[in-house]
Amino acid sequence: MHLARTRSLFFLASIACALIVGAAFYLERVAGSAPCPLCYVQRSLFAIIAVVSLVAALHSPQKRGWRLYSLGMLLLSLVGAAIAGRHVWLQASPPDNMASCLENLRYLLDTQPYWKVLNLILAGSAGCSEITWSLFGISLPEWSLLGFAGMSLFALYYLFIEFRGFGSMDVGAPD
Repeated sequence: MHLARTRSLFFLASIACALIVGAAFYLERVAGSAPCPLCYVQRSLFAIIAVVSLVAALHSPQKRGWRLYSLGMLLLSLVGAAIAGRHVWLQASPPDNMASCLENLRYLLDTQPYWKVLNLILAGSAGCSEITWSLFGISLPEWSLLGFAGMSLFALYYLFIEFRGFGSMDVGAPD
C-alpha cells in the first residue's frame, strides 16, 4: 500500500504542475496577459517537474530510485523558486533599474550563446516588473513562488522523511 500511495502522490504532483502550466497558457492565450522571459523559464521548469514526477509515478522504482526522483524534483523546484524570487524582487523594485526592452527570446536564442541569453533573462526587463494579473492580491510570480515552494516541500518530504523505514517493512506480515 505504501508504494501505491507514493505513486499516486507523484502522479498528483505531475497533474498539479500540468495545471499550473495550463493556467499560464490560459492567461496568455485567453486573458491576453503577455508573458516575459522569466515567465517562460518558470513555465518550462514546471513542465519539467511535471515530466519528472510523471516518470517517477510510471516507473515506480525502489527506495533509492524514489529518492533520486525526489532529489531531481527538489533541485528543479529550488531553481524555479530562485527565478520566481528574482521575478518577485524585480516587480518590487523601481522600474528605472532595468533595461527598457528585451529583444524577442527566439531571436536571442538564435543569435547569442545560451549563457549570455540566460544572463539577459535573469537581468530582467521592464516587462518583468509589470504586474499584469493577480488573484487575492498575489501576483503571478508570487503564485509561482508558492508553487515551487510546495513542490520543494513535497520533494523534501519524500527525500528525507517518507522512506526512513521503507527498507525494513515486512511484506506479507499479518497486521
